[in-house]
Amino acid sequence: MDDAGTDDAPTEPQPADVTVDEVSAEFPSDPNRPPAVRDTMPAWVPRAIFLFLGGVTGLYVLRWLVGELQGFLLILLVSLFLSFAFEPAVDRLSRRGMRRGLATGLVMAMAAVALVAFLGLLGQALFTQVSEFAADLPKRLERIETTVNERFDTNLDFDEFIDSYRERDLSGSASKLAENALDLGVTAVGVLFQLFTIALFTFYMVADGPRLRRTVLSFLPPARQARVVEGWELAIEKTGGYIYSRGLLAALSAVATTIVLWALGVPYWFALGIWTGLISQFIPTIGTYLAGAVPVLIALLEDPMDALIVLVFMVVYQQIENYVFAPKITARTMDLHPAVAFGTVLVGSALFGGIGALLALPAAAVIQAIGSTYFARHEVIDADLTRQVTVPTRPRQVRSRRSTGR
Repeated sequence: MDDAGTDDAPTEPQPADVTVDEVSAEFPSDPNRPPAVRDTMPAWVPRAIFLFLGGVTGLYVLRWLVGELQGFLLILLVSLFLSFAFEPAVDRLSRRGMRRGLATGLVMAMAAVALVAFLGLLGQALFTQVSEFAADLPKRLERIETTVNERFDTNLDFDEFIDSYRERDLSGSASKLAENALDLGVTAVGVLFQLFTIALFTFYMVADGPRLRRTVLSFLPPARQARVVEGWELAIEKTGGYIYSRGLLAALSAVATTIVLWALGVPYWFALGIWTGLISQFIPTIGTYLAGAVPVLIALLEDPMDALIVLVFMVVYQQIENYVFAPKITARTMDLHPAVAFGTVLVGSALFGGIGALLALPAAAVIQAIGSTYFARHEVIDADLTRQVTVPTRPRQVRSRRSTGR
């Protein structure tokens, strides 16, 4: 058999290297075919989608971290503001030759001794009067109910609240708490540990303040370092000034109110004086009214004339504080708009409870000071929505009887 036919069989041609342009030229696309999505989508859309999804994921992760670390973040926040408050005193001592660590320990020890002395000397009387007020609250509510209903012909009813209050059996709850020594001990150890942690962080933030600031500034260019240092100084100045001014005004208000209530023989005079001093200074906008309403109400249950005297004292003292004490004491502190201050306290209390409410105002003052320093303000255009209209006051004309012909 001849195998030449099989040997000479034609082989298939191998495909040559073909470029994309040659294929496109050989097979032109249909002009009626709609363009692909990738041909019409702008280049920034995929990146925007990626950034959006990444931002949403980051916010959820941040929210989860804040919820898990809320206690630790609160400790850091309290320590930071305490370090701002202690910084000026430590700087004065260190400039006089005292080592910074020793100066920090001395200032913190003096603050701790003052707090313990206050609680030791005044805490017992305050606790006694608060306990008496809690025990007498149902009777006083019944007196308020009877007095208001008789004089104003109303139908005020506190029975449901009084019944639920008495069912709590506060004395029994206190005895049960005393019997459960283990839970009480665990709670005390937890509080002491938190206080120790706050004191430790505060000490290192103040004692190693210059080193800490140098470490932070080393990551920034020189131009930005100056701004960070200026912002840090503003934070120390505003926080220290706020705590000093509010504390001094609270002490003056508490002492004056306590003396007046004691002289009138109003019950719980010491507890009401402390209440007035703290609430009037550390709760913005409505704190003054809340602080004065409780002493007036307690005095009203004893004697209406005493209540009137207390009310007059509250009004007069508020004017003295606004025009005499406050301008001198708060000359270097930041003034906040009442609405901003009140909203800040609400946000702080929602995030961190009572401690957050106390720290909200100095935080807002620091933010406002930094914002006013770094953000330029421009002249506002004249428009109907921005124009402040001042109503001119006309002098009052006094007409005599002769001029009217009477």
